[in-house]
Amino acid sequence: MRALRTILTILGALIVLIGLVWIGQGSGYFPYPASSFMINQGPWILRGALTAAGGFILIVAARRLLR
Repeated sequence: MRALRTILTILGALIVLIGLVWIGQGSGYFPYPASSFMINQGPWILRGALTAAGGFILIVAARRLLR
């Protein structure tokens, strides 16, 4: 059970990181790569926020439910 909790926590952290990158690209604060279709595109801010929230929920669920 401990290994599953660790794996889900790491997976949740990676999902949060991906969501933050999408927020950064959508808002134009992280314009890398320069040819990305996501730069300065508002829908990616919302998608990134939802993705980051999902990753955070996964972390909380892994830490609380898998004790």
